[in-house]
Amino acid sequence: MDLLPEKLRSFYRAKQWQLRTHQAGSLQAKAQNHHALIIAATGAGKTMAGFLPILSMMAHGLMPKDGPLALYVTPLKVLAGDIARNLEAPLAHLGIERAIGIRTGDTSSHERARLWEQPPHILILTPEQLALMLSHPKSVAYFADLSDVIIDEIHALAPGKRGDLLSLCLARLRSIGRPRLTGLSATLDAPGEMASWMVGAEHVDIVQGPTAAGPDLQILKPGGHIPWSGHGARHAIDEILEKIRKNRLTLIFVNTRNGAEFLFSQLWLANDEMLPIALHHGSLSKAQRQKVEGAIAEGQLQAVVATSTLDLGVDWGDVDLVVQVGAPKGSGRLMQRIGRANHRLDEASRACLVPSNRFEYLECVGAYDAIMEGRVDPLTLEEGHLDVLAQHITGRACAAPFAREELAKEVRMAPPYAGISDKELEDVFQFV
Repeated sequence: MDLLPEKLRSFYRAKQWQLRTHQAGSLQAKAQNHHALIIAATGAGKTMAGFLPILSMMAHGLMPKDGPLALYVTPLKVLAGDIARNLEAPLAHLGIERAIGIRTGDTSSHERARLWEQPPHILILTPEQLALMLSHPKSVAYFADLSDVIIDEIHALAPGKRGDLLSLCLARLRSIGRPRLTGLSATLDAPGEMASWMVGAEHVDIVQGPTAAGPDLQILKPGGHIPWSGHGARHAIDEILEKIRKNRLTLIFVNTRNGAEFLFSQLWLANDEMLPIALHHGSLSKAQRQKVEGAIAEGQLQAVVATSTLDLGVDWGDVDLVVQVGAPKGSGRLMQRIGRANHRLDEASRACLVPSNRFEYLECVGAYDAIMEGRVDPLTLEEGHLDVLAQHITGRACAAPFAREELAKEVRMAPPYAGISDKELEDVFQFV
């Protein structure tokens, strides 16, 4: 607790919280101006560990006037609102108002303009919105005094083209100023590789948090039978409804939007008791999604059928059971979804897998074995994609003129593009 300013100590005392080891490790990394990668189980206070150094600066009044103090990069829009709600209590205790801004695809043009004119102390946004902001002519002045960037669920963001885009954005921020990076993850098998993705050869403090209790996981086989073919788990509708009846809140994950809508319709056809069941996926309107999220938070629903929109981070402590319909497509994703149940460190998360056919049953058995043995999918990081680089260069040109040599140096600061050749860069320049 010695690392915390008195205002935050009193907040912890009021909440009857103890400073956890990984939270202290995060503060220590900040004190030494080291980048940090925090790995801790769901429910262990990982997000608070990321924000404590920022809250400490705010408690001391160390906030820039012309731009944000910190960025929080989230892979999902739904996480933005959840994080903002979780920060309300400590910020209120510090007596700091209007400290948080949110910019996602749902943010209105009026609100986006306001974020430029009245910068929040903490700006929560997606990688795509960060790229758009960096293409603005005001971006250099806006981000000049940025102190920290938190990358939540970094294992979900780093692989693929979104990771390439984010890495280029981080390189741009680090050429404007020198922000400290903090990555957060609950499921990571190669922390050293992830640390290299963050900042290349620079030092990163790898902060390990506590592990969670082992999950209570089962594979559902209604009547001991699984069909040879089919999708949507129509054979298991009655059993899924029975599980909904027996629990306060059940999250039912389906891998696709069409699959989620099909399962939702099948559940409603069989829902003679009119149990409160809702649907949540990214194609629904902002108002519909927020209505469902609000109903979950207020305890008005007994089940939600969802896609990956509710995979990560959202803290609904009343979730009793997670149901995965169809093959989970990886032990890491399954572990992330299982972590939504209970969301508390000292209780086993309850979950069941519902294969739609016998081939998916084999995948479910493989995922079950991996979870029980504590094996996580290997991290797959590739060289940067050139089409993403072309998009980034276009954004840089929108912001301000640049010299090719200067931009080439900046691009190579992004680890996925560290090995890009002069010819490849020239080809992309010519394409743009």
